[in-house]
Amino acid sequence: MEMIKKLSLAGLIPVIKVEDAADAVPLCKALAQGGLPVAEITFRSEAAEESIRRVHQELPHVMLGAGTVLTTEQVDHAVAAGAAYIVSPGLNPAVVRHCQEKGIPIVPGCANPSDIEAALSLGLTTVKFFPAEALGGLAMIKALSAPYGNVTFLPTGGVNEKNLCDYLGFGKVIACGGSWMVPQEAVKAKDWNRIEDLTRGAVALMLGLELTHIGINQSAPEQAAENAQMLCKLMGWPVKDGNSSIFVGTGFELMKQPGRGAQGHIAIGCNHLPRARWHLEQRGFVFDESSAVVKDGKPKAIYLRDEIAGFAFHLLQK
Repeated sequence: MEMIKKLSLAGLIPVIKVEDAADAVPLCKALAQGGLPVAEITFRSEAAEESIRRVHQELPHVMLGAGTVLTTEQVDHAVAAGAAYIVSPGLNPAVVRHCQEKGIPIVPGCANPSDIEAALSLGLTTVKFFPAEALGGLAMIKALSAPYGNVTFLPTGGVNEKNLCDYLGFGKVIACGGSWMVPQEAVKAKDWNRIEDLTRGAVALMLGLELTHIGINQSAPEQAAENAQMLCKLMGWPVKDGNSSIFVGTGFELMKQPGRGAQGHIAIGCNHLPRARWHLEQRGFVFDESSAVVKDGKPKAIYLRDEIAGFAFHLLQK
């Protein structure tokens, strides 16, 4: 379950086919530098095992999986090379049991209710939905989620920048597998910069980070009210008076007393707070756990530990 949780926080799993094992490390390095320290190297080429071995040895921080695993022998080769999890296009009970005996997480492909029931009978509750778009996409996942409420999905096949956020916006989808950030022509040309840029764009799309509002510290309620009226006059936005602050539209929050940050605070909206937090932690940011706000069992906000330019920053669930 720990690996499934990590994949969920990563959110997007690059599914890659490596024809030349020498390309594996620079390719996965480009993915990691673009914000995705995770890869599923598929057994669709003879170079898969050696590619996994090289990445495992040289980039140990990358969450490395083996995909398109069809046999128990391939499981053994993948695990010996350094794969931390297994993904298969279909559900082969022998392969699943072999992974379970070895203590290696497996996400098997499921396409229909019978497949899901087979997975449940084997003790699995997270499955790959493949080929996702050809099978009906998100609408089909939602339909399957009705009778199988405890099952979560990892859709792969046809996932792209146009539908990624739709998939991830459904609570039963833990992550998506995709390959658009790793075009084969870029790999053949060894254009690692392009892959890094495409990956960074995919991560930005997935996280959806955007400025939500600016909180400005004021010395007293009277000053907050006066400046709120000035901002209202400037922007033509409505004023909403609250217990501890005054909002002008949704963009400005005037604090009635000095709050976090020397100057105030800045709220950054995100599509999925735990995932955004994980990705920002990979970039070196540290969060103040004591500031976490949880509502109805779901995280709603959390502050960075350190200020930037005199402002405290917090993530805010959209």
